[in-house]
Amino acid sequence: MQTPFSYHRVKKEKSDMDTIRFKIGDSAAIARKFTEEEILSCQQLTNDYSPVYQLHNKKWDEPFHKAIVPALLIEGLIHQVVSEKLPGCPCVLLQKELLFYDPVYRDEIITAKLDLLDCHNERHWLTMKVSCINEDNHEVIRGQLVVQLLGPRG
Repeated sequence: MQTPFSYHRVKKEKSDMDTIRFKIGDSAAIARKFTEEEILSCQQLTNDYSPVYQLHNKKWDEPFHKAIVPALLIEGLIHQVVSEKLPGCPCVLLQKELLFYDPVYRDEIITAKLDLLDCHNERHWLTMKVSCINEDNHEVIRGQLVVQLLGPRG
């Protein structure tokens, strides 16, 4: 088992630092729901106007019974957990693997959770398990991320 390692995060003032300590088993999560307006904004940015993102249509009864959220927005929620909570410090994404078992529906609460699996001290890499749970407590997305921490370490 790898030993925990520390990372210094600069606060508002450059001279004001706090230390973040990582250990296997650390976890963090953020929950939210995506609205029709957010989906429309995503479509405009990506030029992806697939009808599955629109209001319910009889054609989509199988397998989708409601408008679904674009995968890009769900990935954005996962990255929000990375940037705000775990690790919650400057880092770059090195690897991402996600399996979408079921769709995320518009106006449905989705929780993105990260669990720290491994700390690679020499390379300053963190490997994290990804799990996205819908409001029915059903895991709809599972995967793994590897990020590299940037900046001062301690």
